[in-house]
Amino acid sequence: MSYRILDAGDAALTIEFGSVIDPALLAAVNALDAAIQRLQAAGALPGVIETMPTFRSLTVFFDPLATDRDTVLAALQPLIDAAEHGTPVDGRHWRLPVCYEGEAAPDLAEVAQSLGIGEAEVIALHSGTEYLVYMLGFLPGFPFMGDLPERLRLPRRSQPRVRVPAGSVAIATGLTAIYPWESPGGWHLLGRCPVPLFDARRAAPSLLAAGDRVQIERAAEGQSYQGKVIASTDRYVVQERADTGAVVLHNRRALTADAEKIQGRDVEIRYPHGGAGLVKDVQRQAEAGHQLEAGKDRGGHQGQERER
Repeated sequence: MSYRILDAGDAALTIEFGSVIDPALLAAVNALDAAIQRLQAAGALPGVIETMPTFRSLTVFFDPLATDRDTVLAALQPLIDAAEHGTPVDGRHWRLPVCYEGEAAPDLAEVAQSLGIGEAEVIALHSGTEYLVYMLGFLPGFPFMGDLPERLRLPRRSQPRVRVPAGSVAIATGLTAIYPWESPGGWHLLGRCPVPLFDARRAAPSLLAAGDRVQIERAAEGQSYQGKVIASTDRYVVQERADTGAVVLHNRRALTADAEKIQGRDVEIRYPHGGAGLVKDVQRQAEAGHQLEAGKDRGGHQGQERER
């Protein structure tokens, strides 16, 4: 693997490992970035301020009043040579819920028509792929993820939108992404994800990071889901399944229980007819059972006391 060193003004260097989107290039970028972070933590890279990784390159910013280009490059050279042989980072694995229906999926029908396949096949292909987070960019927390199945590959829209809602799940040019903020955008919108991808109050504001893996989950009709309700929005309830750990998205209006009352609780949600979701508070039943058993135990002990 060859690389180039590019000057980015008088206070930054860019190490470019290639010119394509490729997991091998991402592995080199991540390996170099991690090595720099380790040296920074040990105080061994004085003057280096921060790094900015992309699909195929890493830009290193430094303070020109504290160091200079040649000193930084000399310190980075052995790290760059080692990074060329870097192995892919085993990032975190995420399961994110996506709603592919109604106003959440304004381009679904058009995408299906353009590709010559049915809407159900578009959804199956998109949700049936595990994606690699190549980089964050464009907006804070915006993940560029790949690779899309070949049958879903389309160029960007000819007419970008002025407003793309936050949480929109989109595809373009072999990649898929989730908009963490409302913004303009030119990708094809297939669905909506209710999980916040960026929160400035968190220690690590971006939920995802380069090297992470993302599996998209879709709630299926006619099934039963048991697990804890971990989040809710004005439109959706997010549940983590107890059996698989998968995250399931439920339409809040379709549920027979108040979302606020089941927040953080272990519940079973059934779709016997594929429409309304019937909610049973499993945790409350368990708690009631424990109280009954405790009452029996107390009653037995009290009876024994009275007999004595």
